[in-house]
Amino acid sequence: MDIGPAERSGREVLTERRAGQRRRWVRRVALMVVAVVVLGLGLRWLHWQFTHVVLDDARVGSDMTVLSSRAPGWVREIAVSPGDRVARGALLARMDARDAALAVEQYEARLAGIAARRAELEARLALVDQTSRSQHEAARARLDAARAALPSAEAERVFAEAELDRAERLSATGAATRQRLEQLRLGAESARQRVLSAGADIRNAEAMMAVALAAREEMGVITAQIEALGPQARELEVQRDRAALEVEDRTLRMPFDGVVNRVFLEPGEHVQAGQRMILVHNPANVWVDANVKETEVRHFRLGTRVTVTVDAWPGERFEGEVERLIEAATSQFALLPSANPSGNFTRITQRLPLRVRLDPAPPPGMLRPGMLARVTARADGEGIPARP
Repeated sequence: MDIGPAERSGREVLTERRAGQRRRWVRRVALMVVAVVVLGLGLRWLHWQFTHVVLDDARVGSDMTVLSSRAPGWVREIAVSPGDRVARGALLARMDARDAALAVEQYEARLAGIAARRAELEARLALVDQTSRSQHEAARARLDAARAALPSAEAERVFAEAELDRAERLSATGAATRQRLEQLRLGAESARQRVLSAGADIRNAEAMMAVALAAREEMGVITAQIEALGPQARELEVQRDRAALEVEDRTLRMPFDGVVNRVFLEPGEHVQAGQRMILVHNPANVWVDANVKETEVRHFRLGTRVTVTVDAWPGERFEGEVERLIEAATSQFALLPSANPSGNFTRITQRLPLRVRLDPAPPPGMLRPGMLARVTARADGEGIPARP
């Protein structure tokens, strides 16, 4: 059965009406879903805003070490360039140290001379010791021999004088011959001379012992001279070490494993003592410095756990804790204090600096000094209690 044109157009109108109603219903459902999602995200954002505190004024920091010259001189060599990673102890710069090196050689030569002088005096001391000991022993032996001969000579003198006296008495009676008398006189005189000789030998031996003892005294003089060389050598060693230190001061080396940030000199320039030469930092020792509003400082205490994000690394999150909180606002460190003598006053929220220690520490070189960062902490209301 054929459908007429009127009936066919009515069915099309009905179909289109139902499709329109279906599309409107889908749009309503979609709008409701979108509204629910937006409301949920908005509520979550509001909840996050009320439960977290964000510090946008934060930067990555590190110890920027300025290596300076400890002695004046001419720069001979610059061994690094900005951006180089340098190991600890590596050469950074070298200055002209020829004068100091010559001074070291001069003091070394003088120390060698003192060592030679010490060896000479020690050899002389050993020689005097041996010689004086031998002389003293020989003189003691002669003294002992002379002292042993003196009683015998004295006894012979007494006997000879007694014989002479007896012979002179007999000669007076005519019982002794003149020849015998002269022989006895000669014997008595010889005995007296032997006594005198024995006494002279004793005195000679004593004099030789005195000479040996004087030589032993000379040993004390030589020992004092050897001891006097010690302070002289120590003084020269100090001067040599000072000259060696000047040589070392003219060689600039890396104090730690770090990165060269800037080089302020070129080879051939003259520097003064204390003049900066190279700026370096340790990439393994970085932190985050931030400034917190005074109205939010209650949320940041020592040991408070925070989350750090860095603009250079989107999506990366670093954990840390508040390590240091400066007990004064940044305005107190301004070179030009903002006095208010006119009476016009605008109340501005002050900021207090704090430092965040990253725990665990990031890989060395990932965070670089000066990078912008954000510090986020929970606003749980457990800050410093208010005064009653």
